Amino acid sequence: MSEFVSGRSEQPPADYIEQTTRLYNSLGYDRYRWAERSSPPPFTPLTKPLPECRITLVGSGGVYRRGQVAFHTKDDTSIRVLPSETASAELRTAHFAYDQTDARADPNCVFPLDRLHELAARGEIGGVTSEAYGFMGGIYSVRRLETETAPTLVERCAAQKPDVVLLIPV
Repeated sequence: MSEFVSGRSEQPPADYIEQTTRLYNSLGYDRYRWAERSSPPPFTPLTKPLPECRITLVGSGGVYRRGQVAFHTKDDTSIRVLPSETASAELRTAHFAYDQTDARADPNCVFPLDRLHELAARGEIGGVTSEAYGFMGGIYSVRRLETETAPTLVERCAAQKPDVVLLIPV
């Protein structure tokens, strides 16, 4: 039941798993099983101030650069390497599980590369690594995610020597 506060209706937070399950079921993917772990990964605090940190961007919104192959349907475990200097007008999206209208109008809503460059220009972060990475979330095969996508992303990110990896989930 919602409460009336300050002239507007307050709704409880969205249940992401419930809403996503409903969405996937409506798309005909009624066998989706969530990957669950017995404990969360360990918290890793920053070792230096954010204005000194270089950031690598990783997004699961199906972002790729014009001229690259678009993502397929579910279980596309491939990754797109995107030079961090890629203009947002060159970015495209292909994803089966969300309405891409806003992302196609402004890719920064799912892949905030321009915003990171702005933060770097203002000195709020130390910079952006030379590469960013796009992949399509909604990979149904946990095994393939763990054996293909994740190790490749870890390897590529580590090669950039970032202080922070910013993962933008969709």
